[in-house]
Amino acid sequence: MKALQTHAVGGPETLVLDDLPDPVAGPGQVVVAVKACSINFPDTLMIRDLYQFKPQRPYSPGGELSGVVESVGEGVTQWKAGDRVIAMVGNGGLREKVVAEAARLFSLPDGIDFETGASLLMTYGTNIHGLVDRGHIKAGDTVLVLGAAGGIGLSAIELSKAFGARVVAAVSSEEKAQIAREAGADDVVIYGRPPFDKAQSKALSEQFKAACGPDGANIVYDVIGGDYSEPALRAIAWEGRFLVVGFTAGIARLPLNLTLLKACDVSGVFWGAWTAREPEKFRAEVAQLFDMVKAGKIRPRVSARFPLAQGGDAIAMLENRQAVGKVVVTMD
Repeated sequence: MKALQTHAVGGPETLVLDDLPDPVAGPGQVVVAVKACSINFPDTLMIRDLYQFKPQRPYSPGGELSGVVESVGEGVTQWKAGDRVIAMVGNGGLREKVVAEAARLFSLPDGIDFETGASLLMTYGTNIHGLVDRGHIKAGDTVLVLGAAGGIGLSAIELSKAFGARVVAAVSSEEKAQIAREAGADDVVIYGRPPFDKAQSKALSEQFKAACGPDGANIVYDVIGGDYSEPALRAIAWEGRFLVVGFTAGIARLPLNLTLLKACDVSGVFWGAWTAREPEKFRAEVAQLFDMVKAGKIRPRVSARFPLAQGGDAIAMLENRQAVGKVVVTMD
């Protein structure tokens, strides 16, 4: 089988397409013939050894995939050859066949295609956990989403609207603003590129405040961090919830006096660790997401598709912040 692998620390251009023996399922495992693998921000960090998990090389990036069960290992009774599935594998998705733990698979319902299935778990899973479990979202809330045109951001818009919230989307261009509006954003803020001096930071804060309204944002959904976080925190509502989701623009430094003045909470959203600690709640939320897809309330937007041999280009697109929506590598 073909596998796109990292052999040494480096960027997407260092990935190598290798020929490997077909994998064999061990006890409690399943071999999945991969149909689609979506690219997520951890993939850009992991190959550079900048992520909290550092797999032993060589390995394939790609933690979220869809496919068809090819074979099952000893003790596996809930899956059989031919089953359509999606899976979170941490890494290893950018290959034609992958071994996955049977307990980490989910059935892909009929009527949902492989690209959609491969684009659902990490983005929408992160966001339903973040908005519901950490942000305690409710109808009527105002949600400010930073980095709103990426895969995480667009799904955060959709889910927030599905839960009855008003959404302000913050993006870097008019093109991305239009996509955020199409996803359901009620208002849009277009911001510049950092670094910001004190005056620029204050000006951005005023933009956020004007868009969120006099009461501020009940939830700030911060996907990007960096110089954007403090202006967003200044626009938060009394007893608001500031959700720390990602750092594509760098790790932010927040003045903690603002949390006192607004009586607000700053909460981390570490979805991967939560899924391992709360597997039953995780499965319940995935089931809820499938129901929302079937009801037409959410729909992953796949904006770019690459063949396996060009998987490095897919990672580079995300790393360079050129992606709008989800980027998917397909095996066919």
